[in-house]
Amino acid sequence: MKRVVKVLLAGSLIANLFLAGIILMGFTGPNVLTSFNDDVNKPVIAKSSFVHELASVIGDVKLGERVYVAPAASIRGDEGQPIYVGNESNVQDGVVIHGLETMEEGKAVEKNQVEVGGKKYSVYIGDRVSMAHQSQVHGPALVGNDVFIGMQALVFKATVGDGTVLEPGAKLVGVKVGSGKYVPAGSVITKQADADALPAITGTYAFKDLNKAVVHVNTQFADGYNGKKPAGQGHGH
Repeated sequence: MKRVVKVLLAGSLIANLFLAGIILMGFTGPNVLTSFNDDVNKPVIAKSSFVHELASVIGDVKLGERVYVAPAASIRGDEGQPIYVGNESNVQDGVVIHGLETMEEGKAVEKNQVEVGGKKYSVYIGDRVSMAHQSQVHGPALVGNDVFIGMQALVFKATVGDGTVLEPGAKLVGVKVGSGKYVPAGSVITKQADADALPAITGTYAFKDLNKAVVHVNTQFADGYNGKKPAGQGHGH
């Protein structure tokens, strides 16, 4: 009897560990067929990029060179599609990138798309963009180059110009923000007049160099997790 109990307990432990592994495991793979998506697409990820095993990248997603996707991040190109993340950008822990449906019964839902270079996207994120912990970019959305999106910030139905900083907790909904602006922490910007009045980044702005530093760190994560040594590092013993 004791042996049976031990076997059952061991089996239960193994099952629980297996289930925990499933729960904790991320997923990188194709989307499913739906009424709003009649194509199955797999993510296209540059070899120099790195997606952590606890992150999810699903469907019609393209990641450029040296992109780092951290644990618990979710990039879902299974509703709004395609999603593009540019070179040397980073998608940090708990970030969500998703979009409203861009197709329905074979027809494009144009109001849920943005256009870059003559091509339509659900979400387009430029080069050297940092999406800090638990931030969200929800399509339709267009984010330019060299943008910092702070912790728990939100971009939804919005366009963000090059070199802009969203401080932690800032929310942009339905507006266009020009280049070189900053959105103060906790601000909720839903009117274009308020977006137009946002302050410009100057030489005295406290976070003017933050994104450059964050990109420096996270591109090294992409390199390092792919087995590449930092430039100038010795081999050690």
